Amino acid sequence: MDVMCKARSVLKLIGGVVNKAVSFLVFSVLDLVDFILCFAYKVADFCIEAEWRPCYCSPTEEAITSSGGKILVSEQGESKIDRLNSSKVQLEDISDTLYSRPSLVVEASKLAVDELKKLRLDGTNMKTCKKIKKGSATSTFTINSIVVEMLQGKMVGQQLHHIPTWSDCDCKFCNSWTSCSKDTLFVKAQEPKDYKAREDVIFIHGFISSSAFWTETLFPNFSNTAKSTYRFLAVDLLGFGRSPKPADSLYTLREHVEMIEKSVLEDYKVKSFHIVAHSLGCILALAIAVKHPGSVKSLTLLTPPYYPVPKGEAATQYVMRKLAPRRVWPAMAFCTSLACWYEHISRTICLVICKNHRIWEFLTKLVTRNRVRTYLMEGFFCHTHNAAWHTLHNIICGTATKLDRYLDIVGSRLNCDVTIYHGKDDEVIPLECSYNVQRKISRARLKVIENKDHVTIVVGRQKAFAKELEKIWNASSTK
Repeated sequence: MDVMCKARSVLKLIGGVVNKAVSFLVFSVLDLVDFILCFAYKVADFCIEAEWRPCYCSPTEEAITSSGGKILVSEQGESKIDRLNSSKVQLEDISDTLYSRPSLVVEASKLAVDELKKLRLDGTNMKTCKKIKKGSATSTFTINSIVVEMLQGKMVGQQLHHIPTWSDCDCKFCNSWTSCSKDTLFVKAQEPKDYKAREDVIFIHGFISSSAFWTETLFPNFSNTAKSTYRFLAVDLLGFGRSPKPADSLYTLREHVEMIEKSVLEDYKVKSFHIVAHSLGCILALAIAVKHPGSVKSLTLLTPPYYPVPKGEAATQYVMRKLAPRRVWPAMAFCTSLACWYEHISRTICLVICKNHRIWEFLTKLVTRNRVRTYLMEGFFCHTHNAAWHTLHNIICGTATKLDRYLDIVGSRLNCDVTIYHGKDDEVIPLECSYNVQRKISRARLKVIENKDHVTIVVGRQKAFAKELEKIWNASSTK
């Protein structure tokens, strides 16, 4: 037994070294590919649309002060826009991971230099902190030029672009929102036909998904009693499914939450409600719960992406590396790294998959002889690169410094029931994340589902999960 254990340890060590070596080579090549694609897309954008589209490869130290006011950005990895002297613009949180994603080669070359300069930098930081404390509150910091351009556009009252770019899908389904007079999210509502529902339940999907994740699985499996008691409201998040996909939006936490408030809470006159959220949607659910503490009756969080940040670490950068470690194995780590680190490679993936989703759906139905329901493809395909790129960075990475506060508030100030579900075989969000949430909210109940992953935690067990949700809501309503 000892020999077998030692052999496994050695093999694991060798495998880890090989994985790191191959990953370094592969992602170094991808760094170069993304750099080349940057120029390719600039040429394509100019030739097709007669304008240069800004990207986050641009230098960060560009025009910060405009006629509309000064943009202040906090340091220490938070990159929060603290003040914008314009009544037309609301404050927005921008993740620095959008424009600060050093290549592996750059990181490796700077590692030795950083170690040698560590003492000197420590002394410099102390002096800098003193200067900041003595300085004026209207100091100007630097931020990426694309953020400035978008915010300047809003400052002069420009409308968000409703016309899709050439690399986005132009089908009626993806752009159904352009024909509506109201810029609100798509909400699929199911309510009792005979009489008014007693309570509301809001369903929030995860990253590159849609309301179909709920409506095609849970909605048909709720009992008649639940269907006559609750009004179910499943929303397509901003930039996904049949909801608006504005080209100039930064898809910040504030924008997502306010659109849910406008499209669900206000339009449907929701006063008291339960929330069921999956993955990235859990962050939005927590933000809504904190903003409406007296209205939330229960929180059901499925695979919440919460990574506690160690002291001294840049929060957004730490979360990005946890989520996307730039490794070729496991396969999911490779996929998330492509989506998170490479702006132009991920745009290429969206160009191939999302723009041509009708072809992929047709081929899927042809191969399976129309025996497979393709509702999951709706969420996976029907979004824009701009929406996916900004939502991933500004919500998951950008809220790294907020989640601790949100969880503390839910744990200490809110009385709502909190239940956490996590698939034991989830390779997208590690099980450790749910344990971390449970530590922050001591009353939360954590249920680990055996042999289930990020998607099959609902899909495939929808009947059992529907019954579990009904029990949660009934218990919350009797309190």
